[in-house]
Amino acid sequence: MKGVILAGGFGTRLLPLTGVTNKHLLPIYDRPMIFYPIATLRKSGIDEILIVSESSHLELFSNFLKNGVDHQVSLTYAPQIGAGGIAEALKKARDFSKGDSIAVILGDNIFDDNFEKDVNEFKIGAKIFLKEVSDLKRFGVPVFEKGEIVKVEEKPENPKSRYAVTGFYLFDKVVFEIISELKPSGRGELEITDALNKYAEIKKLNYGNISGFWADAGTFGSLLEASLWAAKGNIHRDVHGD
Repeated sequence: MKGVILAGGFGTRLLPLTGVTNKHLLPIYDRPMIFYPIATLRKSGIDEILIVSESSHLELFSNFLKNGVDHQVSLTYAPQIGAGGIAEALKKARDFSKGDSIAVILGDNIFDDNFEKDVNEFKIGAKIFLKEVSDLKRFGVPVFEKGEIVKVEEKPENPKSRYAVTGFYLFDKVVFEIISELKPSGRGELEITDALNKYAEIKKLNYGNISGFWADAGTFGSLLEASLWAAKGNIHRDVHGD
């Protein structure tokens, strides 16, 4: 399985910091944010990784991370034109995947969990990972019926469960057919939630639970939360490959 880090978006919630650099190069305590998704994939047994970001920022990543040898991975890069949504960015990984399943992680998601077992056991469909949180209106929220996810609602006003969909996903090759047929949402973006719901419709959307720390470091509050967690030493000891 190959890995994809989606490091696009304009980071407007983190202005003025993101007026200087890409959000995913901001520090989480003593390391750039991008180090964390790289480490999560590597610890999950994935060492071939594609980073997708705006063309204007891609050179920042490639100059800094180069081919990934310092992180014990192989890195390649692909440009995303504009902010077309997570599913739009994922289209860039089709050739890179070469028909294999992929692990997708959002570049601003910080995990303590190890997904190696999930990666090794994954066969078909899609798998998402859930975490019980209090601020559900920021996230996609699953709707359950008889223990199965029948739908994911994006940023619902009245959440139907206590769980947020985190930014780590496993997809089979069918994902590229699914996202090629998606229509833009009211935000003008191709939503990953819509892709998940297509899998739910055919009863191939599975899920696991996050037991350790998780932060979606896209706001000042969550950026601080992640930095405080890292500062306490709860971080993976070898997040930069040492």
